[in-house]
Formats: sequence, structure tokens, C-alpha cells
Amino acid sequence: MKTSNILVLILVLLYMDDSTEWPTHTVCKEDNLEIHYKSCDPQQDFAFSIDRCSDVTTHTFNIRAAMILRHNIKELYLKVDLIINGKTVLTYSETLCEPGHSKLVFCGKKKGEHLYYEGPVTLGIKEIPQGDYTIAARLTNEDHVTVACADFTVKNYLDY
Repeated sequence: MKTSNILVLILVLLYMDDSTEWPTHTVCKEDNLEIHYKSCDPQQDFAFSIDRCSDVTTHTFNIRAAMILRHNIKELYLKVDLIINGKTVLTYSETLCEPGHSKLVFCGKKKGEHLYYEGPVTLGIKEIPQGDYTIAARLTNEDHVTVACADFTVKNYLDY
């Protein structure tokens, strides 16, 4: 019995797909708004959700995000690029965690710990731009190592 289990395990390992791409996850899909994301970190995927697509068009909405940390977070930096037709048209960056000044409850977490955030996010914009575009988001730590990254695809056909 043990030999057959080991044989099955070896066959599974041999025939696994060597793809470094994660699946595309649907955040939300409603009448005129769709948001999908794919982790751009070849070693780690993560979970992300919102309650309803229509919440995104408000100034502040609630999210849930979870992952297991592969790196410590003493300092954490966010960089977001808005990409239209393959060209970066806008870049935004912000320091989220630094010694003595942390904006998030998970600042200071260590490698191997679970990171879970549930709460409000404020985009600082009055409306989601109309069109079909990508938002590339990257979180890096004090060692300039990627903690998490994702490419969000937004399809917004709402007429404000």
C-alpha cells in the first residue's frame, strides 16, 4: 500500500505543470464593472475580495486580503501603476510601514506569519475611470524584496 502511494506522489510531481503563472481571480463582476487580478509573484498567490463591485465606485469601501508572509515587514512600500494599452500613464507610491510610523495593523509581522486585513480602503478618487485597463500593484519591504504584487484588470463601462 505504501509503495503505491509513493508511486502516485512521484507521478504527480513529475507531471505537474511548471508554469509560474497564477490563475486569474475574479474580484467582482456586475453590470458595467469587472475587476480581476492575478498575482505577479511567481512564488506566491494571495486572496483578495470586496463585498460588491458597486462599492468600488464609492469613496471608501471594505476589502479582505490574506496571505502567508515570505518576508518580514519592518518597512513596507506600495507602488501602483495605471497601465493603458501597455503604457504606464500614472504612478503612485506610498510608505505604509516604517519605524515609529505605521499605517497598517500588520506592520512588524514576521516571515511565516499570516497576514489578514479586513477593513476600509480609501482610493482618494471620486470615480473609477471608464475603460479597460490594468493596475499593477507591488508591495516591497525594507530590503526591496517583493512582499506581494498583483495585476488588476478593470473593465468599467459605467457612465457617471
